[in-house]
Amino acid sequence: MEENYTLLRKHIEEIIALTDEEWIFVSQFFKYKKLKKHQFLVQKDEAVPAEFWIISGLTKAYAIDSNGKEHILQFALEEYWTTDFNAFQNQIPATIFIDCIEDSEFFSLRLEDLNMLCAEVPKMSNFFRIKSHYGYIALQQRILSLLTETAEERYNNLIKKLPKLIQRVPKKMLAAYLGVTRETLSRLKA
Repeated sequence: MEENYTLLRKHIEEIIALTDEEWIFVSQFFKYKKLKKHQFLVQKDEAVPAEFWIISGLTKAYAIDSNGKEHILQFALEEYWTTDFNAFQNQIPATIFIDCIEDSEFFSLRLEDLNMLCAEVPKMSNFFRIKSHYGYIALQQRILSLLTETAEERYNNLIKKLPKLIQRVPKKMLAAYLGVTRETLSRLKA
């Protein structure tokens, strides 16, 4: 377990430096959680208890439209943060699902703990501000990609950015993420 907390500290200290005393205080707010493949972190229309930092494993965040079609918003793997951020921040029911594609381990952080943590260790506010900006940038790039790039360009960019993801995600899910059919994805891979 200690090595998981070491990974989290390393992740945080890529952006801010913490004293050992600060780390001891910070670490107490992160709760370990383990889920099996196909278990949910977040379910639509339910409360969102926390945001999650992935220690190991892989999740997908998605919505299902009125025709039953799945639209994947994000794959989150090791060292990613994931939740339904709108529902988490505003304490409203979730609008998306997040489930595990693989057996996964996480640290969870409840909103009240996040707020206390940032109040007591102000540099953690800076950490979360920077991480939020990175997430916003990634979201903008994803939207622009869907709006301006061909399916082939989206696929090639995904291979460049996350080559290991291609091996870990079923073709059907990759197609849903890229906004193409499975047949189109097969042609792109050929």
